[in-house]
Amino acid sequence: MKQPRSSHSLLRLLALVPPLVMAAACANMGRPEGGARDETPPVMVRAVPAPGTVNFSGNRLNIYFDENIQLEDAFTKVVVSPAQKTPPTVSANGRHLSVVFRDTLRDSTTYTIDFADAIKDLNEGNILDGFAIDFSTGPTIDTLRISGTILAAENLEPAQGMLVGAYANLSDTAIHTLPMEHIARTNQLGQFTIRNLPAGQYRIFAVNDVNRDYHWDRAEDGAFFDEIVSPSIEQIVVSDTLYAADGTDSIALRAGIRYLPNDLLLTWFNEGYRAQYVANNSRPERRKIDLLMGAPSDSDIVLRVVDGAPGAGRPDSLWAVRQANAGRDSLHYWITDPDLIAADSLRLSVSYVRPDSLDRPEWTTDTLRFYFRDRSKKKEKKKKDEDTAPRFRVDTITGDTIFFPPADKEYFNINMLGSRPDLDRPLLIEGTLPWGHLDSAGVHLEYQVDTLWYPEAIRLLPDSADAAMRRRADIRWRPGTRYRLTIDSLAAHSVYDTIHNRPYTTEFTTPQLEDYSNLRVNLTGADSLRMVIELLNSSDEPVYRVIKEKGSGGADIRFIAPGNYFMRAFIDSIPNGRWDTGNMKALAQPEEVFYFAKKLNLKRNWDVEQTWDIYELAVDAQKPYAIKKNKPKLKRGEEPPVDPEEEAEEEYQNRIDPFTPPRRGNRPGGIRPGGNNNTLAR
Repeated sequence: MKQPRSSHSLLRLLALVPPLVMAAACANMGRPEGGARDETPPVMVRAVPAPGTVNFSGNRLNIYFDENIQLEDAFTKVVVSPAQKTPPTVSANGRHLSVVFRDTLRDSTTYTIDFADAIKDLNEGNILDGFAIDFSTGPTIDTLRISGTILAAENLEPAQGMLVGAYANLSDTAIHTLPMEHIARTNQLGQFTIRNLPAGQYRIFAVNDVNRDYHWDRAEDGAFFDEIVSPSIEQIVVSDTLYAADGTDSIALRAGIRYLPNDLLLTWFNEGYRAQYVANNSRPERRKIDLLMGAPSDSDIVLRVVDGAPGAGRPDSLWAVRQANAGRDSLHYWITDPDLIAADSLRLSVSYVRPDSLDRPEWTTDTLRFYFRDRSKKKEKKKKDEDTAPRFRVDTITGDTIFFPPADKEYFNINMLGSRPDLDRPLLIEGTLPWGHLDSAGVHLEYQVDTLWYPEAIRLLPDSADAAMRRRADIRWRPGTRYRLTIDSLAAHSVYDTIHNRPYTTEFTTPQLEDYSNLRVNLTGADSLRMVIELLNSSDEPVYRVIKEKGSGGADIRFIAPGNYFMRAFIDSIPNGRWDTGNMKALAQPEEVFYFAKKLNLKRNWDVEQTWDIYELAVDAQKPYAIKKNKPKLKRGEEPPVDPEEEAEEEYQNRIDPFTPPRRGNRPGGIRPGGNNNTLAR
C-alpha cells in the first residue's frame, strides 16, 4: 500500500513548484500540447445511499464522480419514479451531485432516479447517457423493467424527452384521470426503460406532459401500447471478449439476465383538438369580412345580420359569397348586398358548433361588430377639361372606333396559376374577386403547329379547392407544344355585376415526355391493403401522391420532375386519401406509416420500377437519416451517416442495448408473412 508523504517531503515538493512552472513558461511560449482528448463520460465513484439500498429513510441522495461534472436541463430531463407532485432539487458542484426530495417518499416503495443525458463532464462535455440509480424505502427492492421505443406516428421521428408511464390500473380511462405511477423519459433515439417495477400487469402510455400533471390532456401528444404487458426476467448466456497483453483475444461465457419486454413500439399522435371559438374577425375591405376560427369544423358556420342593420336576420348565403379552406377554420365572406357594403359598421351574429363540458356538440352564437375605415381616399383632382376629353379613338389602319372605359372604372384580374401546367395537371385560373358569370365564348385556348394556331376545346368549371375564386379545365395536353390562353374583356363578370375582367393573354410551352421520370412501386405484403404512397422532398414534405387500391400489388407515379426523392406510405384505413390521426379516449391507433429506407434518384427520361417490402425493416430503422429532424446528438468526432444506400442496415446493426427491434402489439396488419419476430409486429 502506498504510504503518505511526510510533511517535510511535502514542503520540499511545494518549494519546487514555482521554479518548475517558470521554467515551463520560458521554455514554451506557445500553447502547451496536451494528451489525447478525453472522450469518456464521467464515472460514478460512490453514492450515498448506495445503489440498491433498502429501508432508506432520508430525503437526500449524494453521488460522487471521478471528475467535475455539469448538469443540463435537469428540471426537464431528471425523472423520479414513482412520480412526485413536487419535483426534487437537483444540483451539481465540482464532482458532487445532490438530489434533495421535497415530497414525502412512500413506504415500502422502490424509487428510481433517471438522469437521462443530463450529466456531462465539465471540460469536454462528454455525456453520461442513461444513468439511473435506485433505492427502496422498504425491505426489498423491485427489479423488473419494460423497454421500448416511441416514434411520431405521422413521420416516424424519434420522440425525444417524452414521458412514458406504466399503469397498474388497467382501466382504459386511467391515462385521462390518474397520474402515471412508474415513469421514464425517452432518450435521443426515442428509446425508454421503465425501471424497478414490481411483478404485475401494466398498461403503457406516453404523453408530452406540457403541464406536468403526469397524465394525458386532450390537447397533448399521446401514445399507447395495444396490449397489457407483464414484465419478466429471462436467463441468458452472455459472451465477453477478453484481450491478452499480446493482442490476442478469447471468448468467455457467463450467465446473464434479460429484462422483457424490451421491444415495445408506441407511436405518438395528436388528436388535433383545439377549442372552437372565433379567434379573430376583421373587415379588411368594404366588401370583405374575414373570420378565423380556433379549430376546423365539420359543421356549418352561419353569419346573420343582427337586428337594426339592413336585411336583419338573413343568413350569409343571401348576402355574401363564402370562400373557405378545407377545414372551414379560415373563412372569407364577400358581401354582395349594396346596403351592407355601404354601411361602415356591421353587427353580425356567428353561429357554430362546439363541444360542451361533457364533450357533446352544441350550437353557440357570438355577436360581433365589423368596422371599415376607408383611409385610402384621396382628394379628387379633376382637370377642367375632363368632361370634354375624348372617350374613343379611331384606328388609322382598320378604321374601327375603339372606346375607352371611364378612368374610375373597376375591373378584376384573372391569371393562370403557375407558369405552365404539367402534362397530368388541369389548367387553373384564378380571379381577384369571386366569379359570377363566365361566357365560354370569350375564353380561347389554342395550340401552335409551325406558325399556325388551332383552337383547343376548353370547358372551365368551378375548382373544388376554391370554388369561389378558381376555375379549372381538364385538358389532354400535347407534349412539347406551344399554347396560348386568351380571355376577352367582358368574358367574365364577378359577383358584382358592374365589375368585369380585364383582357388576359398568356403563352406557355408544355414539357416533353422525356422531361419526366416515371416510377412503378411494387409493395410486398400489402396486397389486401389500401395505401397512399407519397414521394417526399428533402424537407420530408410530400410532392407526389398516388393511391394503391386493395387487391393491387402496387401503383404508378407518373410525370415526376427529375431529382432526389424519399418515399413514405400509409395504410388508408379510412379511405379518404389522407393520413388520419388516432383517438386516446377510444384507444384507436392512427393510420400506420412506413418509410422506404433509401433515397430515390429519379432522372430525366427514366422509367424506374422499385420493389418495397414495407415489413422488411423494423419501424425505427426505416426513416432515412438525411430527412430525420430529431437527429441524435453526435459524439465528438462521430460522423453522421452519409450514404442513404447503407443507412437502413447501419441503423439496424447499431441499435443500442438493451433494445431489440420494437414491436407494436396486436395491429390489423399482423406480423409480416414469412418474417421473424425481430421485425416489427404491426
